[in-house]
Amino acid sequence: MKVYISADIEGITGTTTWSETELNAPDYQFFQKQMTREVEAAIDGAIAGGATEILLKDAHDSARNLDISYLPINCKVIRGWTYDPMCMVAGLDQSFDRAIFIGYHSKGGSERNPLAHTLCTYADVKINGEYASEFLINTYAAALHGVPVSFVSGDVGLTEEIHAVNENIVTFATKEGIGNATISVSPKLTLMETKRLVESSMKVPREHIQVPLPERFMVEIIYRDHTRAFRNSFYPNATFKPHNTVEFITDDFYEVLRILQFLT
Repeated sequence: MKVYISADIEGITGTTTWSETELNAPDYQFFQKQMTREVEAAIDGAIAGGATEILLKDAHDSARNLDISYLPINCKVIRGWTYDPMCMVAGLDQSFDRAIFIGYHSKGGSERNPLAHTLCTYADVKINGEYASEFLINTYAAALHGVPVSFVSGDVGLTEEIHAVNENIVTFATKEGIGNATISVSPKLTLMETKRLVESSMKVPREHIQVPLPERFMVEIIYRDHTRAFRNSFYPNATFKPHNTVEFITDDFYEVLRILQFLT
């Protein structure tokens, strides 16, 4: 069984401020290690659940966060950015049985995580009138290739969103955001439960966790400043709208990924 893992850091146990997520920042080292441990727990669970081949995408910021020293021999890792529209799930295709997202977080515009954002910190993203998370965008990206997402870890706000999308996707909540603070579970509990729940999620039938793609996509990118919005509205077939918004409509989700790659 071939499994894809995408790893972010803002939903990792304990992360609360941006300095804990930035390469070479003084507060970063512990959370880099915790991100690595949580990914390793997911890999262990996937292998216990039947995975024979794993592709891991380091999908945070520099995309050079994970210590890959102890990855098993049946795991390959993508470090750095390919700069293709698949972005955080680069390399994912129809050959994979399922995908796993580790350390994901609440969407931009949410109050459920002090590090909530979608793709960037200078804009929020809506799809079909609703604020969109990186979970939703990457789940749709996987669905383009017929690949379902079986397990996601991250903050409570995200896990609630996931259950509203598909209650069969297995989740683990690492923390809850309150204002500019977080209440996190024990890092040891996260490791134990991630391994157990990932293994369990490998047994969920694919058809139970497949998220269908909408037939049409209205994308709104809402910028913090009007000058960036005006400039980016010249993207082909995009439109400038009031309140610093670029609107784009398509029936092809790959085109959604393409505009997000260029405009966020």
